Amino acid sequence: MTAPWTPPPPPNERSSYQGGPVPPPVGAHAVGADAVGTAPGGPYDHHGDPYGEQDGPGMLKEVRQAAVTVVAVAVFGALLGVLWWKLAPSVPLVGDVADGGWVVYLKDSEGEQAIGVDGTFTLLALAFGALSAVVVFLLRRRGGVPLVVALGVGGLLGSLLAWWLGVQLGPAQDVIAHAKEVGEGVTFSAPLKLGAKGVLLAWSFAALVVHLGLTGLFGPRDPEPDPWPAPGQYPPGAYGGK
Repeated sequence: MTAPWTPPPPPNERSSYQGGPVPPPVGAHAVGADAVGTAPGGPYDHHGDPYGEQDGPGMLKEVRQAAVTVVAVAVFGALLGVLWWKLAPSVPLVGDVADGGWVVYLKDSEGEQAIGVDGTFTLLALAFGALSAVVVFLLRRRGGVPLVVALGVGGLLGSLLAWWLGVQLGPAQDVIAHAKEVGEGVTFSAPLKLGAKGVLLAWSFAALVVHLGLTGLFGPRDPEPDPWPAPGQYPPGAYGGK
């Protein structure tokens, strides 16, 4: 036995759907028009949806992190200064008495020890810059502009601290008094100094370049928006609905 056939309703009694939002299925919890866009997972949900604003920590927190980074990076300038003092080649000087006064001159006028002093500082600063960039990137992968600025400022302060400390740890600055102390014709080391002050920027330069490269290669990516959101997540009137 078969069920009786029911004819279709007349045209004027059919669904009046005109392209508006698709109604939810029977038994589903409908969301009112005033709540569209704020429901969890909706296109305007700022907590779990890629359309929301997820810019990481607030500006105040980023500034605090940047300040800590400046101090931490600059403190390592003391280690750079000690290494520079230990590894830099010594520039030999000789004192002599001429016309009743002391004269100090280079023992080897064609030597390249002075260039080696600047080169040692530059290589160490580049290494410290690369290392500090790697550490900061691993600890603060989502850092913004304040963190990058902190790397540059911290590197410059660290270089200045290393320069000052290396000079203080090195030979005496008064070469005439040092020559008198060791005696005439005795070789002694010249004080540490930087002939090219531009090497003080080597740390900051290396840190910024390495950090930029790491961010470009391994930094977090912005989520791609879903081109086909689920039905019921469109804003009111998006497709001609009333």
